[in-house]
Amino acid sequence: MDIVNRPRRTRRNQIVRNLVSETTLRVDRLIQPYFVTDGESIKDEINGLPGIYRESPDSLVKSVNDDMKLGINKIMLFGVTDRKDQMATSSMDETNPVILATNELKQKFGDDLFVSADVCLCAYTDTGHCGVTVDDEIDNDRSVAVLAEMALALAEAGCDCVAPSDMMDGRVGAIRERLDIEGFDDTIILAYTAKYASAYYGPFREAANSSPGKGDRKGYQMDYRNRTEALRELMLDEEEGADIVMVKPALAYLDIISDFKRNTELPIAAYNVSGEYTAVKLLAETGLADEGLMAIENLTAMTRAGASIILTYHLRDILTHGWHIG
Repeated sequence: MDIVNRPRRTRRNQIVRNLVSETTLRVDRLIQPYFVTDGESIKDEINGLPGIYRESPDSLVKSVNDDMKLGINKIMLFGVTDRKDQMATSSMDETNPVILATNELKQKFGDDLFVSADVCLCAYTDTGHCGVTVDDEIDNDRSVAVLAEMALALAEAGCDCVAPSDMMDGRVGAIRERLDIEGFDDTIILAYTAKYASAYYGPFREAANSSPGKGDRKGYQMDYRNRTEALRELMLDEEEGADIVMVKPALAYLDIISDFKRNTELPIAAYNVSGEYTAVKLLAETGLADEGLMAIENLTAMTRAGASIILTYHLRDILTHGWHIG
């Protein structure tokens, strides 16, 4: 055949494929999530998240110590508690498990460990909603005031980064102002900028015991039919002082990640959410997929779309099993 252009030339073996690859997934850009609960000596595997645990602060410190030996040095903490009320008061009190764990982690590991924490009220309200409910409606501004105080409490405990995931209007600006006034101007805000009302969150809600008791979250999380609306949220979070912007979920929203890449100079994060993680686990368990290959393919797709930071439950497995990410 008389063919001049043969694209297969640059696919002929792994060395050449690596040479011309356009996307590189980097393990030092991955963040491992952890769930912290009340109590002592607790480490319970989560049914919907194989290999992920609810842990009391003392157990968590031991797990993080082991994971740091693998190479994990960036984490995101989520709280789990039965102490719930209308105003989410346990989200910021001195016995909050995330605050206790953060204190211990920073005392033990200092700057060798990057600690970020979720800022949301769903695990702490008696309604399971991400904001304060008044007369069966989410009160945006009262919620923002509580969120700002929660973020401050986390910063005071030693968090390097706070991550508001509630999707209340104006919360990034309120948190930035509250942190700056109290001298925490170096605390990073990783904003869940485009968080969609998604069916992919089921295993997480089981893990955090945070399902809404009534109604749904479509009144504040984004409509998955909308694309350009995410750019409005991006503009607002930039103006309000976000340092990193995030898209959640990731796989069904690669177009949104790509839009962010074209429209901001801020670092872009993606959340490889619980449903995405568990789907890989279940396929692997049935023998229908290679877990490592599928996990790396998914994470590479997020990177290719424009994410430079990824929160993923796969990180421990990647390092434990030596899954190739090049």
